[in-house]
Amino acid sequence: MTETGKRLVEELDEQGVEYVFGYPGGRAIEILDHVPDADVEMVRPRDEREASVMAEMRGRLTGNPGVLAGQGPWIGSLGAIGQMEGKLASSPMVVITEASERGDYSTLAPYQQARGDYGGLDLPSALDAYTKENWFPRSPTETVRSLQLAFKHATAGRPGPTAIILDGDAVTEEMPEDPIPPVWDGHDQVQNWESRPAQEDVKTAISALSEADRPVIIAGNGVHAADAYDQLETVAEATDAVVTTSYLGKSTFPETHDLAAGVIGSFGHEGANQVVSEADVLLVVGCRMNPMDTNWQSPEFIRPDEQTIIHADIDTRNAGWVYPADVALIGDAAQSLDDLAATLPESAGNDWARDRAAAAQESFYAPVCESDASPIKPQRAVKEIEAVVDSETIVTADSGNNRFWLLNYLQTPDTGTYYGSGGVGAMGWATPAAVSAAITTEKDVIAVAGDGGFTMTMTSVETAVENGVAPTFVVLNDTSLGMVRQMQHEEGDIAGVEFHDTDFVKAAEAFGAEATQAVTPAELAAALEEGTSAEVPFVIDVRIDRDEEMVESLQSSFYKEVGGLHE
Repeated sequence: MTETGKRLVEELDEQGVEYVFGYPGGRAIEILDHVPDADVEMVRPRDEREASVMAEMRGRLTGNPGVLAGQGPWIGSLGAIGQMEGKLASSPMVVITEASERGDYSTLAPYQQARGDYGGLDLPSALDAYTKENWFPRSPTETVRSLQLAFKHATAGRPGPTAIILDGDAVTEEMPEDPIPPVWDGHDQVQNWESRPAQEDVKTAISALSEADRPVIIAGNGVHAADAYDQLETVAEATDAVVTTSYLGKSTFPETHDLAAGVIGSFGHEGANQVVSEADVLLVVGCRMNPMDTNWQSPEFIRPDEQTIIHADIDTRNAGWVYPADVALIGDAAQSLDDLAATLPESAGNDWARDRAAAAQESFYAPVCESDASPIKPQRAVKEIEAVVDSETIVTADSGNNRFWLLNYLQTPDTGTYYGSGGVGAMGWATPAAVSAAITTEKDVIAVAGDGGFTMTMTSVETAVENGVAPTFVVLNDTSLGMVRQMQHEEGDIAGVEFHDTDFVKAAEAFGAEATQAVTPAELAAALEEGTSAEVPFVIDVRIDRDEEMVESLQSSFYKEVGGLHE
């Protein structure tokens, strides 16, 4: 017979898992004890927060669940960040954790115990908040079946994180040879099937798109999740529709394409926002239309009474959630777009889209993008980053001002070249996400973060060194929490926004990376060339102009119209 812990690792092999991200502790050790003998590799960063982001990013990039493992109290607290991002950004994850239960002692003034008894922590309730589903099996058979179900549910419908909580001695007990109920073959048990929209709804959508004079597509993160890039481009070209994206949808469509208009939203492109407002038909694909995307529902931005809205989403609850939809296409984004493309008439084009998109693309540029000032203008810094980004590059963007500078001035050359922490908007996301992207792909990876966000997870640089990958980490350094600092009415009226000047070059070198500081655009350009060709991780401490106001520069006219609500 086989020990349950070993059987669980065999199941990871069956599911094609290459990497487990996590930190050993508690009953998770009973599984990690068998990993060295399997075809699964352990990536252990310095804490569970970084591991959770790495697992989330792997799931986001591959469409297969990233696996996070570790001790329950820490996976449920520090490790919540990646799981929250995964839930809101539709990234498939499987979390393997445990309740740190102590058997007969679990109800007696418990220590670390997290199964929810009196005096302890309630890990299942915590996981309920940010996983799609979670299981707390109590026997070997239940444990293995629960792991299979975790993989199945992580990719079923709208992807997201699932969790299994290892309990007691079940993980160390022997698996029965012929259990009842049976444990099926892992491949067969974990199959999922794509859903597709009703044909009558497809016909209604085609009729609206065919008759449109000014069709516009809003592409969201669901296009990333469904790997529906080719289908999106096919429909856009067949209908001559201008393509905009949400924050999370950036790089679902090449922003250099002659139908691309940029990113919508309160700090998105003014050109893209205006295009959406001018549309007579809107095709929304895989986008929930959150407040930032909709300019906080500015009444002049999207007008359901005047515009025809077609909403394609994997979840029927999301279609028409924010704005009433005239027709919904419920199904996988790739399948919905395929069904549209298959029956669109050749006469669906118009004479409006390309000229309008060209005008909208002017929002990717501002005169300050050419400034030679020192400290470096953030707009110029982004243009220097853009100069080294090609179709074989992935950029990860953190939360804060840096993300909005990137959204506006980084014109992505291809699909899948930009990912941001726009699900829950976590600071510290970009750095471990970049390490995961470098482990997962063979592409050049550039992480961009402010000095606040970088410092939260900069030990991920050491994880990159340890795993032999070489991302470039760009720190847009204004020695402060820039976005919060710029909310001040006068200097010093918000506590906690200033940092002392940290020497990130010394810190990076201590981790085994290479590093440099850039205070002029020319120095940044040289550093980026050096960093992207380096064989070890490379950190660039970029000194940016802290007085360049993000909100003043980037807020859309629609956002300003509703009073500039707090983000």
